[in-house]
Amino acid sequence: MSLKSLIPVSEEALSSMVLHPKQALGKSIKIHTEQQGFPELRSCSIAVVGLSEIRNAFFATSKYNLEGFRKSFYRLFPGNWNFNICDLGNLPNGATPEDTYFALKEICIHLRQLNIVTIFLGGSHDLIFPIYQSYQDNKQLVNIVSVDNQFDFSQEEELISGRSYMSRIIMEQPNFLYNFTNLGYQSYYIAQEELDLMEKLHFDSLRLGTLLDDVAQSEPFFRDANITGFDMKALSWQALNHSSGHPNGIDARTMCALARYAGISDRMDFFGFFELLNTTVSHQLFAQIVWYFIEGFSSRFDEYPVLTSSGFTRYTLALSDMEMVFYQSEKSGRWWIEIINQSYLNNKNKTTALLPCTHKDYLDACNDKIPDKWWKATKRI
Repeated sequence: MSLKSLIPVSEEALSSMVLHPKQALGKSIKIHTEQQGFPELRSCSIAVVGLSEIRNAFFATSKYNLEGFRKSFYRLFPGNWNFNICDLGNLPNGATPEDTYFALKEICIHLRQLNIVTIFLGGSHDLIFPIYQSYQDNKQLVNIVSVDNQFDFSQEEELISGRSYMSRIIMEQPNFLYNFTNLGYQSYYIAQEELDLMEKLHFDSLRLGTLLDDVAQSEPFFRDANITGFDMKALSWQALNHSSGHPNGIDARTMCALARYAGISDRMDFFGFFELLNTTVSHQLFAQIVWYFIEGFSSRFDEYPVLTSSGFTRYTLALSDMEMVFYQSEKSGRWWIEIINQSYLNNKNKTTALLPCTHKDYLDACNDKIPDKWWKATKRI
């Protein structure tokens, strides 16, 4: 079992907790240490695992100081959380990147079987690939959300990399990718062929400017996601307080909001946090982003509207050439839109699905404007 390959948290990180107050996170979470061994997982709801695999990184990068993150994370105070968090330590690199992929895939399978939501920290963005592969044995359709300034469809390299892993996922057979969503892309980093491919596959995306104007638009995309990957190259240099960052990008506050939306998602299994930068400010920022993900997890509504006969208000709208049905949760106030399986239009059995949406999508439909995400979802089905 690949969990046995995880190495304990270093004494450097543990010794930093000596002066922390008893209420600090480091004093309340269960930590894999050399002295106490591996924590009991059956009582754990969230696990943290450090990664260091960067050999397939597209851009030059350095190994992230995971203990620097832990020092910042352990000193934070928890929210009103009534569940256990485990820090399982770090996954060492295999002899080859493929060995690391295999070990990571096995870890994902095991932790998901235990219904543990896992936060992966460090390494390069291509590590999304083995996380995705962990669903293949169950033949489960997968939704991936990537917060990144690029789509990572590059085909310039034959081997998988942090810039081409999505191409590998798309070409993988058998394929269980249902939808891919990019949040925060910047057009000048995207080849036209990549834009065309996103359109052809009916994938979703939000440009950086749109995301920054209204971060709440991103929430429905997280609501259906199984895997979320944050590529920290998407951050602006101001957020990182480092000259190697990008002139335009996501600010620190928005990144924390995105992490909270990801944590709220009832379907989210894995939250990956890649391409991390080694500075004192970045350690603190990354610790806070993870804190907001956990805060979101603590606020989960435990609702997925398979049955809408109770707890949901139904709205039927008559548009100029069709009828649309929306549902609003009485518990969370969130919205869904009904999608009819395309086969029904071919006089076969009618099946429907509910697609997460925003109140704005409902208002657009009231004005006879069909939401773009509805068109794309209908074509995917």
